[in-house]
Amino acid sequence: MEIHQLRYFVAVAEESSFSQAAQREHVSQPSLSQQIHKLEEELNQQLFDRLPRSVVLTAAGRCLLPYARVVLTAIADAGRAVTALEAEVAGRLAVGAIPSIALYILPRLIGRFQHAYPKVTFELFEDTTGKLAQQLEDGTLDLVIASGTDESPNLARHSLGREALLLLVPEKHLLARRKSVRWSDLADEKFLLLHDEHSLSIHVRQLLAANDLKPELVLRGAQLVTIARMVGAGLGVTVIPEMMAATEFVKDCVAVPFAKPVPTRELTLLRNPLRAESNAAAAFREEAAAKRTNSAATLGRSRCAKRSPKKRKARRRMEVFE
Repeated sequence: MEIHQLRYFVAVAEESSFSQAAQREHVSQPSLSQQIHKLEEELNQQLFDRLPRSVVLTAAGRCLLPYARVVLTAIADAGRAVTALEAEVAGRLAVGAIPSIALYILPRLIGRFQHAYPKVTFELFEDTTGKLAQQLEDGTLDLVIASGTDESPNLARHSLGREALLLLVPEKHLLARRKSVRWSDLADEKFLLLHDEHSLSIHVRQLLAANDLKPELVLRGAQLVTIARMVGAGLGVTVIPEMMAATEFVKDCVAVPFAKPVPTRELTLLRNPLRAESNAAAAFREEAAAKRTNSAATLGRSRCAKRSPKKRKARRRMEVFE
């Protein structure tokens, strides 16, 4: 039983796909499939049921999975423990982030960090909070930046502050001229949201339900940028984080603040407290925490709403991690 076989096995189990697991592990699919087959031969057990559109664990696979994760985590910790003996902040740092955060925070944050610690090499992963949390637990990732969640009780959570959520509407929409909107104004609006597994979509649907709204849902998507472009094309409205309103991705749209109480989301940094923390991970965590948002100063502020329709197209200052 080889270490790389266990790593491939865990990847297939988590991705439910040989092709996606091969992409994640940076190997060809035939090579990965061959190693899984060798592992099954050695154990004399079939580990996966190969279905037409997915791959699922057999009883033997479900039995092996927790042991494989323990082995991989122990190996990763052994390497980090040795590396941590050096005082230098260097080495590989695997960071995950949900898509609605990664694009707006990581470029600037990693840029500052690498300027201070040029010997750190980053490996970035974007996925839903659930999948990233699982990769934290099995040792694939060192840190994850996500939106507030209590779904992973085994992980340590460090708050990075809160940011306001804004309503994104087409530039010519009647609500585009409003200084603020109330949830009751949205009863007849058509909504575009991320798929259900995304934390932002979960939060927005909770807010809609809390305000007794059951809007028509005309589109679900995997990328907030794509949804914003759909809003600009007049398909409906959506809710975005304030950090997105500062970018070019909201072209042909207007971001309108909500009236008080302003809806917000919490940004969190997740780590596995059972794993040895490398110098690089500790330094990155401290850098992220140092740039946390002063929530009391930022909630509800939206320059877009105070400008004329033409000026609303100008880029707004991003107030999170600036």
